[in-house]
Amino acid sequence: MHLFVDISSHGFGHLAITAPVLNAVAKKAPNFRLTVRSALPTAKLQQRIQTPYTLISSATDFGYVMIDATRVDLAASATAYRQAHADWPARVADEARFLADLKPDLVLTNVSYLPLAGAAAAGIPALSLCSLNWADLFDHYFSNQLWAQPIHAEMLAAYHSAQAFLRVTPGMAMAALTNMQTVGPIAALGSRHDLGLNGDKAILIAMGGIAHRLPVEDWPRLPGVRWLVPAAWHCRHPDVIASESFGLCFTNLLCSVDAVITKPGYGTFTEAACNGTPVIYQRRENWPEQDCLIDWLTVNGRCFEIGVAELECGQLTTALEKVLAQPPSPLPETDGIAQVAHTIMNYASAA
Repeated sequence: MHLFVDISSHGFGHLAITAPVLNAVAKKAPNFRLTVRSALPTAKLQQRIQTPYTLISSATDFGYVMIDATRVDLAASATAYRQAHADWPARVADEARFLADLKPDLVLTNVSYLPLAGAAAAGIPALSLCSLNWADLFDHYFSNQLWAQPIHAEMLAAYHSAQAFLRVTPGMAMAALTNMQTVGPIAALGSRHDLGLNGDKAILIAMGGIAHRLPVEDWPRLPGVRWLVPAAWHCRHPDVIASESFGLCFTNLLCSVDAVITKPGYGTFTEAACNGTPVIYQRRENWPEQDCLIDWLTVNGRCFEIGVAELECGQLTTALEKVLAQPPSPLPETDGIAQVAHTIMNYASAA
């Protein structure tokens, strides 16, 4: 079985959804051959994907051009989409030739649509997997602009060409997709480690895979609280620790802290809920996926929303008190992993 997987590099959430499924398939499928195409850092891919694979380091989608982790650059995104679709039939033909030469039994995307169109042209079955799709977001941002209508039609046609779009829980409604199938939550499960902080609270700041630096060096000190931030921030604050210094993968670190500060994103929200870690989140600006994520986390985890100004200034005392006082919720099942792995194997074996 040869599976070709295209993983978006728009943040780390697409990898967080896809990797547990690939690991599950590898355990069940004999002679499993995996080819991955992604522009994500090789180290991030290796941390998540536990089975051998061949890597093609490139991207077929960009999602949206971001100002930071919470704000979309709409003008730049519009320009990028117009360029991407300037000669769409030629791009699809090139992708079809690439896939025909590669000869996979099945194509899986999260959540690029070009490989779906290419697979259809090459006669190769394909699936897509995500909590969102770029066509719905494109419609949300650009539906009132005439230039966008042909592009949106090409995006929808590509998604519809797949045998199925597997929408994970939680996920957007995706009413425009007639081939949508709902599956359960997907999240990696980790193990808790003692961080050696002598009783201090460890608060992880993880805004996702898109650059978003918070001015933590200007935050007031909170007694008994340590902030875990990326080493690349070079943050000078007496209570800051580089999150990489513990030598733990992200999921195990998430399991080991007392709370995480983040923005609404599938990977961090579901992994926090499924591993029992409280979440303090700042909403994203006009991001249509976030409501379903927040609604699900409110029911299935411990969470508290904080405003932009409070987070920038480090006014976190109330948020920490509120989220840590919430009683633990039953941990959600990650049954989407087995469901998607089963679907992949069925379609690949039928090819």
